Amino acid sequence: MPKIRVLTVDDSALMRQVLATLLAKDPDIEVVGSAPDPFIAREKIKALNPDVLTLDVEMPKMDGITFLEKLMRGHPMPVVMVSSLTEAGCQTTMRALELGAVDFITKPKLDLREGMEEVAQDLIAKVKAAAMARVRPLKVKPLSPSELDTSRVTNYASRTSMIKTTDTIIAIGSSTGGTEAVKDLLEMLPPDTPPILITQHMPERFTKTWADRLDSLCRIGVKEAQHGDSVLPGHALVAPGNFHMTLVRSGARYTVHLNQDPPVNRHRPSVDVMFASVAQYAGANAVGVILTGMGGDGAKEMLTMKQAGAFTIAQDEASCVVFGMPKEAIKMGGVDKVLPLDDIAGAILAHVSR
Repeated sequence: MPKIRVLTVDDSALMRQVLATLLAKDPDIEVVGSAPDPFIAREKIKALNPDVLTLDVEMPKMDGITFLEKLMRGHPMPVVMVSSLTEAGCQTTMRALELGAVDFITKPKLDLREGMEEVAQDLIAKVKAAAMARVRPLKVKPLSPSELDTSRVTNYASRTSMIKTTDTIIAIGSSTGGTEAVKDLLEMLPPDTPPILITQHMPERFTKTWADRLDSLCRIGVKEAQHGDSVLPGHALVAPGNFHMTLVRSGARYTVHLNQDPPVNRHRPSVDVMFASVAQYAGANAVGVILTGMGGDGAKEMLTMKQAGAFTIAQDEASCVVFGMPKEAIKMGGVDKVLPLDDIAGAILAHVSR
């Protein structure tokens, strides 16, 4: 099996060296070259034909976002962004994912070598996932509610008077490619959609930036969850980075609890943790959705949801960036329907309208 050929692009010589050293630890990866800026990177992409690019955000001559947009228009390929853990860095990274970057890693704030060593396993996994990702030509979405493209909001989403929200909980889990997949799904849902819980594998800080962006684009309200938040129709709660989110029921009232129990399937937040709580407290009054992502988080407890009577949906392979999590859920027998991303909103609304 041929090795995954990686080109690293970063203005820091130290960072390029650290990335090359860490990636070389995996026998399936070969760093074929590096570049200090996008102009040299462009020439090396032509000469070396890498499978995956790691791309810094802040660089001289041309920033990483501008280069990414040009790249995805003219030569689409898998890209893993290297981002700083700052408010500006979070917003820029969200833009990179919108432009087609497969995933991102965060630069450590202090000791670069030691900090990158800690995320080496994650870096390698994301590069491998990127190598398998389906990269599509750039399709830039509008960023303001006034420009929101509602052409894909079909009739079933418009007939909101038929939707019954009593007790129904929609739980969505995703990872690689999920930031855009969740956005596309939520944009198709009407304002009185039943309550939604979302676990997306993402570091702290990034989840709030992402939730705020979703809130500006969707007809439902979206926010990063806080401990004790009520679970309400027309609203979606996003599990904060570094916290598991669980559903809790007291009488007729649903709330969410957050905790920092050990990672599950190497993740905190974990989709399995959320799905298990939804199975326990919502049972047959739940809809479980598993979207694009690497690994198998969510598969085991989606089966638990189905066994508890929930309606379960997996995104199909053709529309996934990485067909990992849905594939595992299907393999375990926990999925009622396998659907293209564009059909999932309709299936959810048809089910809760019965």
